[in-house]
Amino acid sequence: MPHAHEEEVLARIAKGLVYTESEAAFQGPRRRTEQIFEYNHTPPGETEKRRSLLVAIFGSVGERTVLLPPFHAGFGSNVHIGDDFFGNVNLAFVDDVDIRIGSGVMIAPSVTLTTTGHPVHPSRRADFGRFSEPIVIEDKAWIGSNAVVLPGVRIGYGSVIGAGSVVSRSIPPMTVAVGAPCRVVRPITDEDLTTRTAGQ
Repeated sequence: MPHAHEEEVLARIAKGLVYTESEAAFQGPRRRTEQIFEYNHTPPGETEKRRSLLVAIFGSVGERTVLLPPFHAGFGSNVHIGDDFFGNVNLAFVDDVDIRIGSGVMIAPSVTLTTTGHPVHPSRRADFGRFSEPIVIEDKAWIGSNAVVLPGVRIGYGSVIGAGSVVSRSIPPMTVAVGAPCRVVRPITDEDLTTRTAGQ
């Protein structure tokens, strides 16, 4: 059972309020650092070992999950992934709180999913002051290379996030969104059944 101080810190984290590195130190044992290191150094053919490591690292992981190493995670245990997921190389999970990824999601190389930010005023960043809000990526979304998804964002069903985007606000389902900051540029329609890219 958590001590009263730990419960108070966890309650603040859950509300998206500022907390410090020292206050959150009790969460250290939940980090999956060793397993992540081992996963990132597995030979390509060891698919069963990779699968068992992902089960040990993540809070939950679905069937037919492909995650190309290396990947990085602050905890690992706060990441939840559905079925038929594909994550390309250099995927970074800043998972101080939950990152929930649906089924059929595709994530391109060098994407960052960060649940945590820092206060603007420097005095509030003492002892690495920070706040955390969960990220949700709904089923069948596709996130392009080098995109950054910021705290509290929900990416809707089937949506496409363009390469290099900085997603600071939630994106509705079945839309194409690009840019820094990321903005919706158009809906996804039946016409896209006969086109190759979002730009056609």
